[in-house]
Amino acid sequence: MTVPLTKSKLESVYRNETDVKVKERLLLILKVKNDGMIPARAAKELHRSRTWASDWLRRYQEEGVDGLKDRSKRGRPPEISNEVSFRIRRNLEESKQGWTTKQVNDIIFREWEKLSLHSYIQNSSQVGLQTQGTKKGTCKHCFKGGER
Repeated sequence: MTVPLTKSKLESVYRNETDVKVKERLLLILKVKNDGMIPARAAKELHRSRTWASDWLRRYQEEGVDGLKDRSKRGRPPEISNEVSFRIRRNLEESKQGWTTKQVNDIIFREWEKLSLHSYIQNSSQVGLQTQGTKKGTCKHCFKGGER
């Protein structure tokens, strides 16, 4: 829990803020904490939901002004190693012409096969690749004679 800023300091931070999203959140804090406005009313004036307002008020209460900034979103960790990712990017950058989604897909599978990960891909349901064929685990990119 942090010490809340005074009204003049909060207004100064608001004026100097360049990020539009943070500025909007600061305005919410100014309306509720300093002007005594009900959070639901402040949210309505900002064309936001009450949930949005309560979430940002809580973050301000817990973390101060720094809590009003967007956090990095890490997302799902990549399924491929940094080495494979680097080799794929290098192949794409070396191409003098544009590339299609199928060409990118082929490069990815070629690189995976080089590192003997292809069997992992075929047996893993976590990768989320579409499979086709009659045999279980048969990957549509495995056929040497072209697509089925």
